[in-house]
Amino acid sequence: WISWFLSSKGNEYFCEVDEDYILDRFNLTGLNSDVSNYSQALELITDNLDDEIQDELRGALDVQARLLYGLIHARWIVTARGLAKMLEKFKRVDFGRCPRVLCQSQPLLPVGLTDTPYEKSVKLYCGRCEDIYSPKSSRHGSIDGAYFGTSFPHLLFLVYPNLIPPKSGSPDLSFGSRSTDAEKLISTASVAMKADRYRPRIYGFQLNETAKLQRWQEAIRDR
Repeated sequence: WISWFLSSKGNEYFCEVDEDYILDRFNLTGLNSDVSNYSQALELITDNLDDEIQDELRGALDVQARLLYGLIHARWIVTARGLAKMLEKFKRVDFGRCPRVLCQSQPLLPVGLTDTPYEKSVKLYCGRCEDIYSPKSSRHGSIDGAYFGTSFPHLLFLVYPNLIPPKSGSPDLSFGSRSTDAEKLISTASVAMKADRYRPRIYGFQLNETAKLQRWQEAIRDR
């Protein structure tokens, strides 16, 4: 079932959750209260569902299995192994690039605005401008944000500080070589720099009200 789910169009943001993680009931604590027909949905995910029951309830169980896998996925991707799998997808730019011109095609990461299912769809977080965007594809835009959670992208940058993008200049999109400790320190320190901003001008002069507003915004962000 998992292979079928991951290969379905619109599910490209998801990574494969290790089966041993799913089979450890401790990792699924509390999910039975969020998913109807929890036991059967879990059996469907792990390919242990009885064929006769599968024929009778296939449609309804598929919906619940998607919900259950999504909630398990949100927990999995903040583990060490889950972060490593999502890191590979980030390196392949599976989640797209920031549409903001001054971010210079910075790769994005999926994030939820809430950890509660059926409330908000998934958004894409840019570590360079620290803003969020809606996915371009309507298929991706309909994915529940709770399947990625509110912590994932920030935890990824915390665990892999060498991936924190600089706030100005050209981002390093190669992900090629391992960074030294000194390079990691420089990269981590660069987050203190102000992000490049577009500044409206007329005949070379910045607009007064816009300039005051931007100075206030930057002071608040710095603080």
